[in-house]
Amino acid sequence: MAFFYEQWRILTLVLSLHFHPIRYFYTMYALVDCNNFYASCERVFQPQLVGKPIVVLSNNDGCVIARSYEAKDLGIPMGAPEFECRPLIKKHGIHVFSSNYALYGDMSSRVMKILEGFTPHVEVYSIDEAFLNFDGMHAIEWQDYGIQMRKRVLKWLSIPISVGFAPSKALAKIANKIAKKFPERTQGSYVIDSEEKRIKALKWTAIEDVWGIGFRLTKKMKARQIHTAYDFTLPQHESYIQKEMGVVGNRLRLELLGQSVLELEEPKDKKHIAVTRSFEGRINNLDELKERVSTFASICGEKLRKQQSDCQVITVYLRKDKFHNPDNGRYNFYAQETLPFPTHSSITLSQTATRMIAQLFREGEEYKKTGVIVSSITPQNQKQFNLFQDENPKHEALMKVMDAYFKKTGERKIRLGMHDLNRTWKMKQNHLSPKFTTNINDIITVQCR
Repeated sequence: MAFFYEQWRILTLVLSLHFHPIRYFYTMYALVDCNNFYASCERVFQPQLVGKPIVVLSNNDGCVIARSYEAKDLGIPMGAPEFECRPLIKKHGIHVFSSNYALYGDMSSRVMKILEGFTPHVEVYSIDEAFLNFDGMHAIEWQDYGIQMRKRVLKWLSIPISVGFAPSKALAKIANKIAKKFPERTQGSYVIDSEEKRIKALKWTAIEDVWGIGFRLTKKMKARQIHTAYDFTLPQHESYIQKEMGVVGNRLRLELLGQSVLELEEPKDKKHIAVTRSFEGRINNLDELKERVSTFASICGEKLRKQQSDCQVITVYLRKDKFHNPDNGRYNFYAQETLPFPTHSSITLSQTATRMIAQLFREGEEYKKTGVIVSSITPQNQKQFNLFQDENPKHEALMKVMDAYFKKTGERKIRLGMHDLNRTWKMKQNHLSPKFTTNINDIITVQCR
């Protein structure tokens, strides 16, 4: 009898999902996405660029990583090398910028701070995206609420955003896409709050645009006649999705059906911290390599102290340019060392890393990239002390002074003697805009007459 009762209860729930609005779900999520974020940040302080085509390049001005709508319409492909797009850039007078991560990161944190005024439950998903949870908030006109959010961010920061509301994170992604695709009709805010809207949105969404479906999965899905998000949710495909994607696929399917199974993730301390960069050119000098590795190790120490952690394993790697010497054998080199005690001292990490890079370096070889990775990370308050060896106590006091100055000014003016005092990141940045919000020398000045 209990078995039949359970089957009846499940059937009742399924029927309610199909014939009643999604108000039966008690959770509402929003995905807030900044439109063309990197390009929008550049326009905030250079309003003459509004309506003009803009592209932003990756490290060393390599590839296109961001485009304004105008640049997209001119046919600039995402991820294309800059030299391939150069004729098109010159022909249409497209404005080109190097990645200004200091500016973009600061503007991102300001956007997230504004969003926290609408709900305390904010999960920063990427530099330009955030999930918001509205548990406990009822009787709200969600579209109007999204329009309020959009207007406030636009007024305070001049950054345009799109907002999508739905009872699950995967559906909120789709709602956001609809808000961005049809700005005139939605005013940048769209809500999936009924079964009719959910089905219509899923039928409109191509399978390759579903959150978590990559290029390879798209090919497999289309081979099984799964062309839209709606096809993905049909019962006849459930076993295939289970086979191909496992638990992840089942969760995604439930999310698209309107059931919230992916909750907001709490910020967690990192288990590995890596600082890596390609060089502006190829390096064949050990002293230059030591300076780079020392700088990267020092920044790893900063990140450890910021999350109040220590590390005990440090890895250094060195890479040749495999395209420059395609027939020269091995081009990746690694060294790893376990420290005798946990540390977050930039001095200790720098000394260890420079010693390791000297072991990897070979005279006469040219190198294109290096990096430092720290792992075996533990909280500072759980540090295991070594009876015979421990950190120099003077390091702690010095690190506090360095961190305090960096927090106050945003500049790494107090450095180890081996570091280059003029540049932290030695990269090709021929189109770098000023750091308008993080460098006192780049702040815009206005003449009042």
